[in-house]
Order: sequence, then structure tokens, then C-alpha cells
Amino acid sequence: MKDYILSLDQGTSISKAILFNKKGEIVAQVQKEYEQYYPKPGWIEQDAKEIWYSQASVAEDVLRKTGLTGKNIAGLGITNQRETTIIWDRETGEPINNAIVWQDRRTSHICDDLKARGYSDTIKEKTGLILDAFFSATKIKWLLDNIEGAREKAEKGKLAFGTVDSWLIWKLTKGELHITDISNASRTMLYNIKELQWDKELLDLLDIPESILPKVCSSSAVHGYTRRSMFGDEIPISGICGDQQAALFGQACFEKGMVKNTYNTGCFILMNTGDKPVVSKNDLITTIAWSIGDKVTYALEGSVFIGGAVVQWLRDSLNLIHSIEEIEELALTEKDNGGVYIVPAFTGMGAPYWDQYARGTFWGLNMGTSVGHIARASLECIAHRSSDVLKAMEADAGIKVEQLRGGGLMANDTLLQYQADYLGLQVVRPEIREITALGAAYLAGLAVGFWNSVEEIKDYWKPDKKFNLKMDKEVVDYQKKYWKKAVSRSQNWIDTNDE
Repeated sequence: MKDYILSLDQGTSISKAILFNKKGEIVAQVQKEYEQYYPKPGWIEQDAKEIWYSQASVAEDVLRKTGLTGKNIAGLGITNQRETTIIWDRETGEPINNAIVWQDRRTSHICDDLKARGYSDTIKEKTGLILDAFFSATKIKWLLDNIEGAREKAEKGKLAFGTVDSWLIWKLTKGELHITDISNASRTMLYNIKELQWDKELLDLLDIPESILPKVCSSSAVHGYTRRSMFGDEIPISGICGDQQAALFGQACFEKGMVKNTYNTGCFILMNTGDKPVVSKNDLITTIAWSIGDKVTYALEGSVFIGGAVVQWLRDSLNLIHSIEEIEELALTEKDNGGVYIVPAFTGMGAPYWDQYARGTFWGLNMGTSVGHIARASLECIAHRSSDVLKAMEADAGIKVEQLRGGGLMANDTLLQYQADYLGLQVVRPEIREITALGAAYLAGLAVGFWNSVEEIKDYWKPDKKFNLKMDKEVVDYQKKYWKKAVSRSQNWIDTNDE
């Protein structure tokens, strides 16, 4: 009996494999952290082979843990960190370099050059994106220009580019499929979201051969099958979606105007805008959420590059905590932030500021500052940055948001209460925390008839806890005043000539 959907959630720092049953419940899960590399200031890399090994091993482990094989799996859903760029040799399957991670800023100068030449509006009109090093296009160009022999091989059709979904599918099918889905394609800064195809003008602008690109497919369809040797039987690869769009789907935000925020390494707020793209006037991103059959759903998105990563930094670099979970307990040792504000711009600032040269800063430190104040400020800054985005989103869409659905690794009670206070609206956390993997599972299951419709899925979404406004308005206004002051003093920190 094919009673389960297997979801592979390949995140920025953790690879997960999760089995879901017919009710959208977690049956079993396995996860594994993997290494990040920082070869130069502003550079962030991952080993593409390590990404694959970590993801393949947890997939095999979750089946072994439950005593299942591919014969029991109705479909496979894949969701992934977006924009992270991998180029590999089609003949050998070997990556030509480490993956360049979405947070990497090495191509800021390429973006500056394109802006100076007047291409910002063209790129936004075609792709819905802000011209920024965040996206894949300039990363591809950098690799072709800087890795010896890469451009020559690319022009001969010997190289393949992919975001992480494409790389995993290539490996799962032993090189038979070189594809991506429409949500991931829309994050490359090379895909025309109105014409729904790779844009030849942008490819020419960045000198990227079209032969390097994957075929763009639906987010929910049977695209091919895993190789039999891996899971004991072929499994249909039937769901593919970028992690933040998958989370929007997993949160059952199927109606226009519904909004979610995912509190993980970064924070990404998405609003379902229906079957038409909404052009942002407040420097948000217009993106494709997913496609089911021929129906494309669009979204507005605001990207906070550093969300939970500030807490990981407190753990890994400053050794203030031993685990992510400790941050909430530590924050509650103080009644307020002690006047401390953290601006988590370690890799620049995303929406609505889009400042490539901002950097992380601490403000208001004094001799009485404790680790509790710093812990509290670290959670508050995640809520503040998300609030900045949602207010811009409301203005763009002309919609007053009444509820925010929030999930992810960092979605603890204290953070979500801050979020409700700073936004002045209800924040709801779902029962299932692994909402991104669930979204990919739903898309995969719909394609193979495991679930019949989005209406059926909607019934499985259940709230765990609701957070309503508690903080006095005077306190909220005071916090926002100093938050804005801290942001303004963190912007344009790096001189462009020093990058």
C-alpha cells in the first residue's frame, strides 16, 4: 500500500526527510546539519556534494527508521533553499565549484554595474525581482567568468546550472532529468514571470548560454522517477517548490490576501495575490508561488536575509547559548531589552530596504547589558524586520491583513508574541511545525491523487496557538522609534569601493 508521501526539505543549514500520512501528519522525520564555508568576507558557500549526501542519507534513514521502502511511497516532494547556485559538468556530474549560497554578496558589483547602465526597471518588469546579488543570475555569471574553462564548456553545452532542487533531481534520477519548477525558476532573475519562459534579453545581458538552464515544469505533476536502486523501488517525483512558496502552500494560504511568515535562517513573508502578479511600489518582490496544471498562482514577497541566523550566530560564533531552543529561556531572564537593538544585516538588508552595503550592528550597549538583553534583542529584531516587510506588503496589495500564519524553527512563543505586538494583529502558529516540507508533500500528493483537492488539504490545517496584541501602544511606539533609528545608522556601512 502506498500510504505515505516522502518530502525532502533541503534548507540552508539542515537537510530533512519527512514522511507524511493521508491526514498530513508527520509519521517520521530525520534531519542532518551540514557545513557552511566563508572563504572571504561576504562570501558564503556550500559543498554541493555534501548537500546531496546529507539529503540522500536522511531520505534513506527515514525509510529505514520506519521499515518502509519505495513501494510504500506514493510520491516524492522536494522543497529547497532558493537562489543558491550550482553548476556541474553534464558528463561527469561533478560540480565545477562550491555552491554559491543565496546570502552571498560577492556579485554586488555586477548588480551595481547593471544599475548604472539602467537595467533595474527592465529586470523588475520582466522578473518581478529587485536587481540584487541575492538572486541566481549574477552568481551564474560569476562562476562562468571566474572558474577556469567554465565559459568555454558552457558554450559547448557541457555544463548544467541548477538551484538545489535541480541538483537533487539530477542525482535522484542519475542524470536523466535536468528540470526545475516554476517557483524556483522565478527566483533566478532570468525567468519572465509574465511570458512564463526564460528571457533571452536577460540571458544576453548577462552572457549566459540558454543551454545551461533546466527545463521549467509545474510545481505539481509527475516529472519522472527516482532510480530504483536508491529506495528499493521507483518513486514518482511529483512535487517541486521553493521553500518559501512551499511554506505558503503548507500554511493553506490558498486564497488571495492570505499571508505567512517562516522564521528560519531568514524570514520570508509571502502574500497570495491570486492569478495575476501585483507590481510592488514598496520594493517588495513579485514572484510565482506555484503552478498546478496550467494554473499559476502569484505572490508578493518580502525577504529578511538574516532571521534565525542571528540566533545561530549567538550559538556558533559567540557561544552565548548551546542550542537554538535556549534563546527563549535566556530572553525571559530580563523584563525588557535594556535599550539594546540588534540590526541583523550580516549580509546586507533585503526588503523593503535593499541595501547591499548594510552590515550587522548592535546599538545601545552599556555596562549593564546582559546576555539576557542580547537574547531578547535578537528575538525582537526578527519581529521588527518582519514587521517592516508586512507593512510595505499591505500598502502594495491595498489589503489590511488581519492574520499572519507563522511557522518555522524560530517560531517560539516569545518571538510570535513580539510579532503580534509590533504588527497589532493576530499571529497563528499551526500544529505542524514542518510546514515547508508539508507544502511540498501536498503538491506531490495532489499530482498522484493521494489528495484530491486543495479543499481537502484545507481541512487538515489546524492552529496550535494564537497570539494577540498584549503590549501597550506607548511601549510599541517607543520600540519602533529606536528600531528605525538603529536601522538608519546601519545602512550603507560598507563603502562600495571597499567591496
